[in-house]
Amino acid sequence: MSEAIKRYHSGAMLLHWLMAVLILGNLVLGLLLSSIPLAERFQYYQLHKSLGMTVLLLAIIRVVWRLTHPAPPLPVHMPTWEKVVAHITHFILYGLMLLIPFSGWALVSASPKKIPTLLYGMVDLPHLPFFEALADDARKEVSHNIASTHEMLAYILIALLGAHVLAAMRHHWLLNDETILRMTPKWAEGVLEKLRAKKT
Repeated sequence: MSEAIKRYHSGAMLLHWLMAVLILGNLVLGLLLSSIPLAERFQYYQLHKSLGMTVLLLAIIRVVWRLTHPAPPLPVHMPTWEKVVAHITHFILYGLMLLIPFSGWALVSASPKKIPTLLYGMVDLPHLPFFEALADDARKEVSHNIASTHEMLAYILIALLGAHVLAAMRHHWLLNDETILRMTPKWAEGVLEKLRAKKT
């Protein structure tokens, strides 16, 4: 373990962990929606959409932040191929954090049911204007295609998040390096070190 850990900025950490909680929670909610009793499903759909729009807003902020605050370098001992994979994975994750909520917004906008979205029960989210001229039959087909895309992207995100977590665990518990600590606040570092000590 190197003595000088090159951490992300505290603002990047806040965005990372806040979005992690929101994304994981909304993925679970999305997977459970079809099993929720029909009488209660509407309010959970509204919550799912509200969380999705929050993720979209935070993702835009995070992209702007990343463009103006470069990430700390990866550990020098990390193989080149692994650095390339890490950069590609992060790029795809950023794309999915934008595309998934936007596709959800497109889905409700294209739906022939034209159900309004009230974010957190307070803010009316307008439908995207691209679908206004579509007839109901066309809306049905378009919304079906968008729904399939939205679901596929969500499953890709789940797979990538799983790989991301496993890679972080591998670096911390098997390789014993500082990779995971780059995105860990100093106050939480002791917790990870205690867990590592228990493992060994």
